[in-house]
Amino acid sequence: MHHGPIDIIAQCWGDPAAVTTAETSAARRFDTVLAELADELTELRREGGQPQSVIGQRMARATAAFHPAFITPMAAVAGSVAEEILTSLAQPGVRRAYVNNGGDIALHLEPGESLTCAVAGLHAMAARVTVQAGDAVRGIATSGWRGRSWSFGIADSVTVLAKSAAMADAAATMIANAVTLGDHPAISHRPAHDLQAESDLGARPVTVDVGPLTAAEVATALSAGEAVALHHKSAGRIEAAALFLHPDHRTVGSIALEEMPLA
Repeated sequence: MHHGPIDIIAQCWGDPAAVTTAETSAARRFDTVLAELADELTELRREGGQPQSVIGQRMARATAAFHPAFITPMAAVAGSVAEEILTSLAQPGVRRAYVNNGGDIALHLEPGESLTCAVAGLHAMAARVTVQAGDAVRGIATSGWRGRSWSFGIADSVTVLAKSAAMADAAATMIANAVTLGDHPAISHRPAHDLQAESDLGARPVTVDVGPLTAAEVATALSAGEAVALHHKSAGRIEAAALFLHPDHRTVGSIALEEMPLA
């Protein structure tokens, strides 16, 4: 499904009639999503914004968990949209389903079911993580300075597993922001509004390039992000996280990355 900036891949398994009904319902709901978000952009881009739509309120709830640190509802937009489309797919008779919104994934798993998802970040290798129905995880999201959104940090990528896609999305943003060395000569920043005039980040500097770093500098940056990830795990906001900054990575929580050669 594609509409404007939203690109979604969704799939479900189960009773054929239920699958057909679920897919039709999801497509109808998708048709209304972009207009719903556009109507509330001012609130969605505002720190502490109070949107009124179903998706907007989901975004606001997820990001409010990270206050008083700076965050706007937009930090959870991709995960929240994925969750909303999943509600249309997760109908009686559907055993498992996923909605992948540009890499942020919402999962539906009936007892006994599982899904294996790809994870970016191992450079010469891709990786997979399998989520079982008995796990608390129902959302996976990735953030970093190389991704679709701007980041304050230098992580190549940070993948978060959480109870919901919206929470995973917001947490991935915050943890990726924390993988940083501050004002370092190898790291280039620009004000966000110079790159995107209406960015919710305003004049805050975002990362646009990362030059060569020493092993010690990579370790220092990853340790800063790891500390934030551990904090959010202890607070119950995330289940696990994997942080990548070439050529190193860290994991927090129970996340088993299965490496596989890139095609």
